[in-house]
Amino acid sequence: LLQLEQTSKSIDSSAHMITTARVPADKPVRIAFSLSDSPDDASPENFSLAFPELDQQLQPLPPCHDSKESMQVYKQHCKIAEEYNEVKKEIALLEERKKELIARLEQVEKESMDAAQLAKEYAELTEENRTLKLAQTQCVEQLEKLRIQYQKRQGSS
Repeated sequence: LLQLEQTSKSIDSSAHMITTARVPADKPVRIAFSLSDSPDDASPENFSLAFPELDQQLQPLPPCHDSKESMQVYKQHCKIAEEYNEVKKEIALLEERKKELIARLEQVEKESMDAAQLAKEYAELTEENRTLKLAQTQCVEQLEKLRIQYQKRQGSS
């Protein structure tokens, strides 16, 4: 805006001034133009691209069609507005991708924790199984000793 005001001051007095008036924020604004290499004296009807999604303060101001410099500034602003919209769309896509990757990471971490928990439980059960087998072996040996002792008592009586 400051650049436009300075530009308008530098234009000689015989040329039209670039207007910096704003439309009230509650009224919809639709600005249209064509970026094709049309002559600079193109009429407003020939403009065909709109920026309704831009904030009011980012909207390109309508050019003074009698000023070649005003038309160039307007076209440049429109190109910048297009690039701005493309960057905004790319940022939105990247943010969505980021959310997806975070969700996947959380799922992988949960699965990893589940796997670690299962491995720990497996190790505990394996140790318990080993202890129980050892106890069984000791009980079988003790039972065998008791049978032998019982048979000796039966044989001596």
